[in-house]
Amino acid sequence: MADLSNYDPNLVSNPENNIFGLPTSEDTARVIIVPVPWEVTVSYAAGTARASDAILKASFQVDLYDAEVPDGWRQGFYMRPADRKILMKSDFLRKEAELYIDYISKGAKPEANQFMSKTLIEVNEGSHQLNKWVYEQTKALLDKNKLVGLLGGDHSTPLGYFKAIAEKHGAFGILQIDAHCDLREAYEGFNYSHASIMYNALYEIPEMIKLVQAGVRDFSESEWNFIKKNSERVVTYFDTDIRQRQFEGENWKKISEEIVNHLPEKVFISFDIDGLDPKLCPNTGTPVPGGFETEQVSYLFTKLLQSGRKLVGFDLNEVGVSEGDWDANVGARILYKLCNLMVAGNP
Repeated sequence: MADLSNYDPNLVSNPENNIFGLPTSEDTARVIIVPVPWEVTVSYAAGTARASDAILKASFQVDLYDAEVPDGWRQGFYMRPADRKILMKSDFLRKEAELYIDYISKGAKPEANQFMSKTLIEVNEGSHQLNKWVYEQTKALLDKNKLVGLLGGDHSTPLGYFKAIAEKHGAFGILQIDAHCDLREAYEGFNYSHASIMYNALYEIPEMIKLVQAGVRDFSESEWNFIKKNSERVVTYFDTDIRQRQFEGENWKKISEEIVNHLPEKVFISFDIDGLDPKLCPNTGTPVPGGFETEQVSYLFTKLLQSGRKLVGFDLNEVGVSEGDWDANVGARILYKLCNLMVAGNP
């Protein structure tokens, strides 16, 4: 564990230190954040591949005192530098994917164009290699008994981490905060699209026994039908249903406890920042009106811990990069809360 006994959290953060201004190293920190600078399959706005650098900068403005977990930071949080080879690969494939998406959006068939057929193969192979890389990075840290958080990038990035979690912990559930279901099969032809992450997790990771989604408000008919056909394994709390229940007198405490009760003993939090009201994340890849306030999600997470469930990991994805760093500012505060939850949930 990090020796932060002489560190004064009330001082101005030193920008030469690591995340949140903490003078930690990977060896001494308990929570390791792995950036994944990847956004090849985003279908609207790009920028999230560079979120980790913006969040690191914004994190120096985050006060370390958390009334719920006042000494969490003393266990040490450390963020690795973003892998520039992964970022370069993402940039290259993203340009090709943009041409491909524009091509098929006009009704053209990829098999009718040799270049587009080649692009689809390259993107799918690149995404497969990315999943392998994420698995190897996170598994190595879990084998060292580190607590791990993954920072995207788009929401396709955590699949390899889910697989490492399954090997380490066995059966687990995912609590997904998201405006979207992400249950599309090979969206736009991309096997590992950001819109397919939960579909892939359900089919490739049998240890992932329960998916509980909250805040969903933008979905396809096929996803609606998928949820209905898989109701034993997938529970979705649509934003409109949550709001209607509140309008008719139910409180967030009751709904939060109900959400938590669907989850198994071990829980992974998968946080797509577009699950929040877009005033908090206007530059996320696919913003949707509606969504949560940060306090609502924080309360839900508190209820998760109070239930005695074990938090085995988390990801934070789809944070946009913007002038003025507003999105990164919000993202840094969510990341800090998630880190504190990890240490609180693993005493």
